[in-house]
Amino acid sequence: MRRILIIDDDAELGELLAEYLAGDRLLLDFAYDGTSGLTRALSGNYALVILDVMLPGMNGFEVLRQLRGHSQTPVLMLTARGDDVDRIVGLEIGADDYLPKPFNPRELVARVNAILRRSQSAHEPSSPLETISAGDVELDPRARVVRRGSELIDLTTAEFDLLRVLLQSAGQVVPREQLFQDVLGREFSVFDRSIDNHISSLRRKLGPRINGVERIKSVRNIGYQYAILSEKGE
Repeated sequence: MRRILIIDDDAELGELLAEYLAGDRLLLDFAYDGTSGLTRALSGNYALVILDVMLPGMNGFEVLRQLRGHSQTPVLMLTARGDDVDRIVGLEIGADDYLPKPFNPRELVARVNAILRRSQSAHEPSSPLETISAGDVELDPRARVVRRGSELIDLTTAEFDLLRVLLQSAGQVVPREQLFQDVLGREFSVFDRSIDNHISSLRRKLGPRINGVERIKSVRNIGYQYAILSEKGE
């Protein structure tokens, strides 16, 4: 049985989520403020945390920031509809995905299932994939470890999977549609900026350009390309 922690002060929403998520070998726990939610999330007992931004005591951003200091438990953030800043900040801090309120409960279930599938496959012990390298970046898909030179780079599950897809096709443009399917497990939508925000976070974490060359290049109206670079930028 997989446990999901829902941190939201809206009791009616909690009942709705329980109705749609209960069963299917899922157990749900609830916290109604940020402080108690963080304490529960840090226990390590959960396969996923659903986290609202607006919480009494400690807001969702601070909960996520403190959680990411100790744990990589996947987090799905609930944000206000139309508030791009909340979504961008959440993904930059380390959220794996977001969903704006109000939302279709079936969309929530689809997002939850996609995150759980990614998380489960991330811990499969028998992955046949070999280490992938591009320039000074090295990704080990079995250990789920990324290094830039000798430095360990801390990535969320979604960021790791996104970087893996890009490195596997280094030098080639990967369409947004493929990234949505392979990384987020859902269909592409022109209004969904999740991949773009994850790319921004990856660029920040991987560090500056090499000799003026961007590591991850945007190809307008198509997708993204991880550049084949040497340390000299060739």
